[in-house]
Amino acid sequence: MKLAFVLVEPKVPENVGAAARALCTMGFSELWLVNSDLHTRPEAHWLAHGSDHILDNARIFPDLAAVRNSADLLMGTSAKPRHHRQDWHEPGALRSVLANKGGSVATAALVFGREDRGLANEELALCDLLTGFPMAVSYPSLNLSQAVMLYAWELSGLARQSNSTPEVASDASLGALRQRLETLLPALEAPADSKLSQWVFQRLPMLSERDVGFAHTLCGNLERKL
Repeated sequence: MKLAFVLVEPKVPENVGAAARALCTMGFSELWLVNSDLHTRPEAHWLAHGSDHILDNARIFPDLAAVRNSADLLMGTSAKPRHHRQDWHEPGALRSVLANKGGSVATAALVFGREDRGLANEELALCDLLTGFPMAVSYPSLNLSQAVMLYAWELSGLARQSNSTPEVASDASLGALRQRLETLLPALEAPADSKLSQWVFQRLPMLSERDVGFAHTLCGNLERKL
């Protein structure tokens, strides 16, 4: 599994450089930026300290929807659960969620919001699940680069496992399953705003690699019947 760290419209180039350094020290290399060129600023490279290659190879996306199309699993950081969603996980639990995905997830993306206002509600709605650090006080909140460092440390074991994870056929992945269900559920008279669809898509990210395979088989059987 490749794990990308996504910074949405960061405001401070030093934070981007410090984030790159945090990723490098923990064995990660994928830095994605949304609507930003701060990785090219001298201030970012001042704080990168040996991690300039991560800044130089950063991928740039116009918006989070484009990131959504490049990841099988999209995880948004949020200080607390939003809109009664039950899929909010502390970092330790998130590591377990990712570890049981096996080869069903080729690319997962962890999304960090803007320093001043985080992720917008419509951006959080694009995410498969939410994660956050429980804190003793609500303010001051974590600095962006601090948050990246904490997650990179917590998930660092995944970086070591990524090279040994076997590739999975694209049509057997979690992302392919999501796309399949987006087509299949309306055909079963369960539109996207129905309680059944909401229930399915909130629990989809929790499936293990084995469960994803079973779900693909079930979808295939339903498609043939339809």
